[in-house]
Amino acid sequence: MRKHLQGVENVENNTYRIIAVDDEEGIVDSLSIFLKRSGYDFTGVTDPQEAIRLVKEEHFDLMVLDFIMTPIHGDQVVEEIRKFNKDLYILLLTGHKDLAPPLETIRRLDIQGYCEKSDKFDQLLLLIESGIKSIKQMNQIKEINTKLSDTYEKLEQAYLDSIKTLRYTIEAKDIYTRGHSDRVSAYSVLIGKKLGLSDEDLHTLEIGGLFHDIGKIGVPDSILLKEAKLTDEEYSQIKQHPNIGVHILSNASIFNDILPIVEHHHEKYDGTGYPGKLAGTDIPYLARIATIADSFDAMASRRAYRDSLSIDKIISEFERCRGTQFDPELDDLFLDILRNHFDEIKEIQEKYKPE
Repeated sequence: MRKHLQGVENVENNTYRIIAVDDEEGIVDSLSIFLKRSGYDFTGVTDPQEAIRLVKEEHFDLMVLDFIMTPIHGDQVVEEIRKFNKDLYILLLTGHKDLAPPLETIRRLDIQGYCEKSDKFDQLLLLIESGIKSIKQMNQIKEINTKLSDTYEKLEQAYLDSIKTLRYTIEAKDIYTRGHSDRVSAYSVLIGKKLGLSDEDLHTLEIGGLFHDIGKIGVPDSILLKEAKLTDEEYSQIKQHPNIGVHILSNASIFNDILPIVEHHHEKYDGTGYPGKLAGTDIPYLARIATIADSFDAMASRRAYRDSLSIDKIISEFERCRGTQFDPELDDLFLDILRNHFDEIKEIQEKYKPE
């Protein structure tokens, strides 16, 4: 029975690759016999610099490393390896415990253990077996995390697709608003790039622009599609769409970062906007950017009750609303885009024009 179990262990051990590094060829040969007999996939190296190259080019699970070597010592080998490989399990061999590196160095280089050299390899084998168990557990944890990550990404994508369907449903109702969210998203990112924002903020602006009006799914078609002037009651229902959007999107954590854009893209810098009547810098920064993008597209788009505004008229509106509806600094930047980089605006309009 024990022989059978030993055979099973040897087969399992063979899935783990061990590299031993010692400038004494006799030690490497002895380790080779000992570890291959235990079933491990073994590679022995007498040149520490060759060992660094092999670890960089191939996969090894565990390294048995002599400390005192030429031309470089074991701690220098680990120093180099840790620059590109943080996962390799390393056991250090010393000729005498007094020659071992300081504990601080062992911890800094993440050396998992060390033992004295001996004619018998019993202690070393126990350390290797313990190391292999740790490696096996870490591999299992990584595998579980990968599966969880894949599952979470699939759930995220499924939810994202569902919300996209709602967005397309809204825009399909009204030919005049088709492509609106895509353009708001693109204009927001354009402004963000001019500001030098981080990739993370640009991503938030992109997704926030796409879903900023998702709450309109909860507004009756008779109001959304009305060509005549809205009554006060109808307008109050329109003003609920940011809150409805937040309610829809807050059910999925993937949308947490864009909720401020969805909720506050109709706030005004002077505090007269909705739904929170926030003013100035109390309005989330990315929402202030989305407000400019959203307002521009509304002005530049044809509506059932009016044609699109000319670029001169739009510039006049942004000049007039500087510091009242719009953040003055962002307003100035967007005016510069309109005056000096309008080709970038036209490119977005052409890409997302209503069919």
